[in-house]
Amino acid sequence: MQSNTQVAADPARTIRVMLVDDSPIIRGMNARFLDKSENVRIVASVSNGELAVQKLEPGAVDVIVLDIEMPIMDGLTAIPLLLQKDRSVKILMSSTLTQRGAEVSFKALELGAADFIPKPSNVGTADGRDALDSYRREIVEKVLCLGASKLRLRDRSRHLAASGPVTKPTPELTLARPEVWAVPRILAVGSSTGGPQALLQVFRDIKGVLDFPVLITQHMPPHFTEILAKHINDVSEMVCREAVDGELLEPGRIYVAPGDFHMIVKADGLKNRISLNQDPPENYCRPAVDPMFRSVAECFGKNALCVVLTGMGRDGAKGAKIVADHGGNVIAQDEKTSVVWGMPGAAYGIGACSKVLPIAEIGPFINNATKRPNDGTR
Repeated sequence: MQSNTQVAADPARTIRVMLVDDSPIIRGMNARFLDKSENVRIVASVSNGELAVQKLEPGAVDVIVLDIEMPIMDGLTAIPLLLQKDRSVKILMSSTLTQRGAEVSFKALELGAADFIPKPSNVGTADGRDALDSYRREIVEKVLCLGASKLRLRDRSRHLAASGPVTKPTPELTLARPEVWAVPRILAVGSSTGGPQALLQVFRDIKGVLDFPVLITQHMPPHFTEILAKHINDVSEMVCREAVDGELLEPGRIYVAPGDFHMIVKADGLKNRISLNQDPPENYCRPAVDPMFRSVAECFGKNALCVVLTGMGRDGAKGAKIVADHGGNVIAQDEKTSVVWGMPGAAYGIGACSKVLPIAEIGPFINNATKRPNDGTR
C-alpha cells in the first residue's frame, strides 16, 4: 500500500490507518484531522467496502475508519470480510446521529467493529462548528487509542517470538484496596470504547434479578443510549430502560444514562431518585461516569458496588476513588479482555480497585457479591 502522508519519526510506533468512505470530502477531512498527529500515517483511502477488502493486507493496517452506507459494498458487509483477512485490525465505524444510525452501529459492533464515531451534523452553522471540533478531537483520540491497543498486541507478539514460550505465569496485579465487603444496595457501571459488547456479556452472565437497582453510564450520544438499553433488556433477566429524571430507583431494574445527560442519584427521604442534568462535560464526556460514581458514594457508602469496564481516557477513576474512600468496592475489567484499558487502568492506577477481573468473571462475581455477609467481612 502506498502512504498518503509523511512517515512518522518512529515507524515502529506509527499507527497505520485506512479510510473508507464514498465521500472524498469526508475522506479528505478525516485525513487532515489525523495527519496532524505525528504518530498516524494514512496508508490507504478508498471509496467502498469492496476496495477496502481488496487493499487490506494482513498486518499492514492498524485501524480502519469505515463508513456504513456506501455503494458496491457497504460497511456492514465489509466488516466480516476485513476481519477474515486480518483478525487483529481495529475497525472504527463512522455513523450518522440518527435512530437508524444507532441501530446499524450496534449491528456493526456485533459483527466485530471495535467502536463507532458519529459524523458531525449541521456543518457550516455555529453549532456545526462546535460539532466539527468535537468530531475532530474524538476521531483523533479514538484512532490513537485503538491504534495504541493494536501496537501493544504487536509488541507482545514480537516479544513472544523473540523470547520463546512463556514458562512463568504473569504476576497478578497488586491491589491497594483490601477485600472487605458489604452486601451491595446498588450497582453502578461505567464504560466507553468496547463498552456495549462488555455490558451485554456482563448482564447476560448475571443470573436472575438483582435485589438492588443498577445504573449504567456508557459514553454515547442520544439515540445510541436508547438502543443500548434495548439490547441490554433483551439479554438480561432484568428490565432495562433509559433513565427518566426524577424517577425512584427500584430493585431489579437497570437504568441507562441518556445521551447528553449526566445521571446521578439524589436522596429523597428514605428513598433515592435519579436526577438528570446537562452540567458541563467531565473528561470531555456527557454523560460521564465520575458524577454517577460520586453520587452513588454519597448515597450508598460501603454498600455501593461499582464496575469500570473497557474504555479510553480516565473517566470514572476519580469517582471510583471516592467510592472506595467511602467504603464501597470497585471492580475493574482486566487489560487482556478490554478493547482499551484506559478507564479501568486509570481506576486501578489511582488505587480504587479491590478486584481486577476478566470480563467473563464479572457477572458471576456480581451474583456472588449479593450473597456475602452484611457485616463488613468476607
